[in-house]
Amino acid sequence: MDPVPPAHSLRRTPIQQRSADRLARILDACAELLDETGYENLSTRTVALRAGVPIGSVYRFFGNKRAMAIALAHRNLDRYADGIAERLDGLPATDWRPVVDAVLDEYLAMKRSVPGFALVDFGVPAPPAGDAEGDPNHQVAARLTELLSAHLGLTPDATLERAVLVAVEATDALIQLAFRTDPAGDPGIVSETRAMMHAYLARVLD
Repeated sequence: MDPVPPAHSLRRTPIQQRSADRLARILDACAELLDETGYENLSTRTVALRAGVPIGSVYRFFGNKRAMAIALAHRNLDRYADGIAERLDGLPATDWRPVVDAVLDEYLAMKRSVPGFALVDFGVPAPPAGDAEGDPNHQVAARLTELLSAHLGLTPDATLERAVLVAVEATDALIQLAFRTDPAGDPGIVSETRAMMHAYLARVLD
């Protein structure tokens, strides 16, 4: 069963498996249509048609397409965190560099394979200005700080949280450049991004 998006992003949280499956189909359809039509042309009606559910089923969970995209972003973030956890499971806690590589590699894997991820990775287009708590990169940085701290035995203090946030912001910009340059992610830019992450995070992780 897919992770259920946070209750605040849903009108109603599914309780039965059948409802959870229907919600997953709606989000899958939303992701596919994002790739095909873009965010501006996305509509709750076309999502309902693609998912094979009545339009009322979409409105049961979401008030509009933005709420639906936000739920998809939350699901992506949950899957990202789960993917990183799986990669970290086989890595020792004595060297942070392979751990940071795993964080980047999981993001690249999702960027290349997850439907809709190019437009809605961990947040919707044009999030509200000044909302740090709802800012996608703040949310990603918070999850990564938890994962890195737990695996490496670190204290998630303000210094680490700030360093991870800066690394996330910088990496996000560079990976966007890599995929604008090459649809598969320009290898040279990806390599430079990895080197940047290592050099910057060495200040707090060495």
